[in-house]
Amino acid sequence: MTLARLALASVLLMGTIGFHPLQRAGGAPPTYTYKVVRSYPHDRRAFTQGLIFRDGVLYEGTGMNGESGIRKVKLETGEVLQMHSLSREYFGEGITEWKGSIYQLTWKAQMGFVYDMRTFQQTKTFNYSGEGWGLTSDGSRLIMSDGSSSLRFLDPATLQETGRLRVRDGSGPVDQLNELEYIRGEIFANVWQTERIARISPKDGRVTGWIDLSGLLPPMERGGADVLNGIAYDAAGDRLFVTGKWWPRLFEIKIVPRSTKNGAQRGR
Repeated sequence: MTLARLALASVLLMGTIGFHPLQRAGGAPPTYTYKVVRSYPHDRRAFTQGLIFRDGVLYEGTGMNGESGIRKVKLETGEVLQMHSLSREYFGEGITEWKGSIYQLTWKAQMGFVYDMRTFQQTKTFNYSGEGWGLTSDGSRLIMSDGSSSLRFLDPATLQETGRLRVRDGSGPVDQLNELEYIRGEIFANVWQTERIARISPKDGRVTGWIDLSGLLPPMERGGADVLNGIAYDAAGDRLFVTGKWWPRLFEIKIVPRSTKNGAQRGR
């Protein structure tokens, strides 16, 4: 195959949600914006800490003492189909799925929970040092954030830490890494209290691009809403979803190159 054909094949394999060629080694990470494909209702009472999409439905982890838990949610209506609440002493954080189980972190209790994905019955607990923030899986490992610039790798069977990855861009370490989602070989990480998502190489921790989601939630719907937090990927449908804490909307978006003229684009 010629070099030209190889390059074309690489671009085509990036899919439809908006994956684009990344910067060359040594260059500044490119910044992308978004196009809204569709918006869906989202429960304003959900302080979203973790979000995943499996088998046609959303699974959501929520925070705040006395309001934390996990939920199964119908995408199209926002209806809560199933729920498990945590004891008031726990402040829920990120969630992920691995082999039919949901894993959930807590903020300061240094304890995580594992549930049967079908019944929501708790099957085990596990401990870790420090704080728990975001959680995802690359299919063989759990990947955890703790609010610092480092990501931790956990063995999903033993739940023991197996390594760490320091995240950085051209300006230095990137901290406040929060909600995580593993998407087609990259780690997407929301940076807490910002409207930015970092695209991170799991090989060396380099930020390969920034997604600017400024203005995603319209001003008229921001009353009572908190920060952006919640990333889910539908691998079967190649769809990317984002939301925030106490947001009334969940958005399906496509990633698009930043345009100095047009900025973000909105669909229906």
